[in-house]
Amino acid sequence: MTRRRAVIALAAVTAVTAVAAAGRAENQRTIAGSLQLDYLVVPTDPQARLTTLDGMTAELSLKLSVDFTSNASASVKLCFACHGGRLTPEFGSFPMRGDPANHLSNDKPLPYDMGRMLHHTERNEGILPAPWVDNGLELLGTRFVGAGRVDYAAFILSGPKGAADAADLDFIASRQPDRYYVDNNSEPVVGARLSGTADFDSAGHGVTFGASFMAGHYDPDRHLGFVIGGADVVVNLDAVVLRAEYLARRTDMAIGTDPAMRWKYGPGPDGRYDDHFFKHGFYAETEIPIGRVDAFLRFDGLLRFGNVLGMTNPMSSRSRLLRYTAGAAIRINDNIRLKTSAEYYQSSDLGNDLALHIGIATPF
Repeated sequence: MTRRRAVIALAAVTAVTAVAAAGRAENQRTIAGSLQLDYLVVPTDPQARLTTLDGMTAELSLKLSVDFTSNASASVKLCFACHGGRLTPEFGSFPMRGDPANHLSNDKPLPYDMGRMLHHTERNEGILPAPWVDNGLELLGTRFVGAGRVDYAAFILSGPKGAADAADLDFIASRQPDRYYVDNNSEPVVGARLSGTADFDSAGHGVTFGASFMAGHYDPDRHLGFVIGGADVVVNLDAVVLRAEYLARRTDMAIGTDPAMRWKYGPGPDGRYDDHFFKHGFYAETEIPIGRVDAFLRFDGLLRFGNVLGMTNPMSSRSRLLRYTAGAAIRINDNIRLKTSAEYYQSSDLGNDLALHIGIATPF
């Protein structure tokens, strides 16, 4: 294992050195960001503050980009770049427009939700909260082919974290600065993304298909692993934009020394307790521009199959959450949007609820 980590580290250093050496020209730095202020009210639950981040919340996104070189794209129609340090890896379709000023809805689709869904603690968020910012290195590029292009990326990251006796990823521990953002098991996770776009015209209309994966261990002893895979499609037409994405995560769980007291459900027919669970997430969106208003409809959901911790846990071993959303983003001017939406939650374990959003978003 030590030799393997040494090889990965050597490859990372070599890649950074090679890209930096190729870009002898002056580095180009770009800072961009967006801000959203959103107010959430749940009229069906007067105690919503106990299960979600209701009321007024602020979401701020900042990004610093450094381009080493652009010479490659001028000669062979191939763009190549390297990102290192704290980064958001190329994984899935939604994170590529995850800044609050770049999507129409007040919150994120359930597979990528980070604290805004109802009962987010009981569900432990979605599949992979966005934006997923982590320490790592990413190599990515674009190949132009006829009336389209192929985008590809590969990355190594510190990865999600969890305790030695964990039953799921600990997203709070994965983001805490007091732990110095260091890896908890001295082994990176690996991942990649591949997508292809066919352009219909020169105005940006076309169709894009993509696939992503990420895998590694999340506990200190490297005994508990996880694998995330996903597929997505975007159809951008003149009068409508259609988006759909599906993610699935298989996560190992520590059974523990006294599983009868640890788990809600007993062993299976083979006498063994579940040592993993599956979590599925999806969304489908339709965006319709109508003058200064961009209306949208969204259907998304989460499915979880596997044992759960605690005898009194309200979640079942076959949990389902479906959400129906209708909303609109109104352009006040070129940079400011007023966002509003209504969401109806259908949960197999935690009841049904209505959530209402109103907010304002702007890039800078």
